Amino acid sequence: MRQQPIVIRGATVVDPAQDINEARDILIEDGKVSALDKPFSIAVEGCQLIKAESLLLFPGLIDLHVHLRTPGHEYKEGLSSGLKSAAAGGFSSVLAMANTSPVIETAEQVASLLKASQSIKGARLYQCAALTKGRLGQELCQYDDLKKAGAVALSDDGSWVADSAVMRRALSYAQVFSLLPLSHSQDPFLAKNGQIREGRISARLGLSGIPSQAEEIAVFRDISLSALTKAPIHLCHISCAASLKIIARAKSEGLKVSCETAPHYLFLTDEKLLTYEANFKMNPPLGSLNDLEALREAILDGTIDAIATDHAPQSILEKETEFDQAAFGVIGLETALPLMLELSEKIKLKLSKLVELMSLNPARLLNIPGGHLKKGSPADLCLVDKDQSYNYDVNQSKSKSHNSPFHGRALKGRVLKTFVGGKIVYDYESNLS
Repeated sequence: MRQQPIVIRGATVVDPAQDINEARDILIEDGKVSALDKPFSIAVEGCQLIKAESLLLFPGLIDLHVHLRTPGHEYKEGLSSGLKSAAAGGFSSVLAMANTSPVIETAEQVASLLKASQSIKGARLYQCAALTKGRLGQELCQYDDLKKAGAVALSDDGSWVADSAVMRRALSYAQVFSLLPLSHSQDPFLAKNGQIREGRISARLGLSGIPSQAEEIAVFRDISLSALTKAPIHLCHISCAASLKIIARAKSEGLKVSCETAPHYLFLTDEKLLTYEANFKMNPPLGSLNDLEALREAILDGTIDAIATDHAPQSILEKETEFDQAAFGVIGLETALPLMLELSEKIKLKLSKLVELMSLNPARLLNIPGGHLKKGSPADLCLVDKDQSYNYDVNQSKSKSHNSPFHGRALKGRVLKTFVGGKIVYDYESNLS
């Protein structure tokens, strides 16, 4: 059955791929962007009309680092709850990591997950497969079969491939099949048994620490192998000032290096751990104020390519226990955009740059559709009321898990509607009823 055309009228469209930041009408037909024109210039007869004169309209956000816990830990999250949570946050597409139980390492597993996601009214699923079998860092997976099954990236996220010879081969073969390798850049030997960032706070609390050098050393090794193989490498969840210096130098030398950070590293420091609150426990751990400020500067100067949530659901069973036994990880799909809108005002970040970080750049890195609203492109987009203020209540989240470090925090900027392929997959007003 043919979809009724939709006209979104008068929203401020922010599309850096087309250098657009002004009020426009947009026509959606057959799941694609059919026209993008001046306000009140597109005929609405026979169309569903959405009046959006006071709203922002972004290309659908793309999160290239989420954990949906399927298969194996669906009590924390599942495809349905995770993709619906993503849509509620304005994300039209997400890349799910492979560190599930069992590990996603075969073509059959990838194809099965992608097929299962198609019937869910939520964000579009892209699947990341493992770099090595069992995420053990020893034997490469069958990259050609994984590519044919629909995988777009490779990662042992949660584990670092410590054997440099294995990682060298992984980078070389990933490039052959145009699969982006994502590295969990953390030396496991230095990080072993660590609970929070090593430093003044860890000493005060009597908790074992993870030194920033665990990330710094791994970042340097990964970049060195990228230089050796002339292959791309994407560095996950960068959290340390020292890592940024290495990445910036690599980029200045023309190496094929990209990286991401997460909103929690841009707003929180290890001071939050003074309460022993496990919802501030994540890996890599929160750093110092110096790290936070360096990350914000790296957003402005282009060292950081993407904002990813590292959405990592954990149930109450894993979080409400002794701190040293509590699981790492926080959820973030529904708070990422309002936090980044707040940050854009704090550090004078242009909205066009924000869209690059959260939509255009992830699409380019993964080589997937989206990230822009050019004529003929999939109608993946989100409508946002940037002026709506509220206190975030994690109990209203679409996620199964409630391990957010931002529960109760004042936010500004509400996703009102999210579209995937021209269909409304999240509607805030309908969600209220």
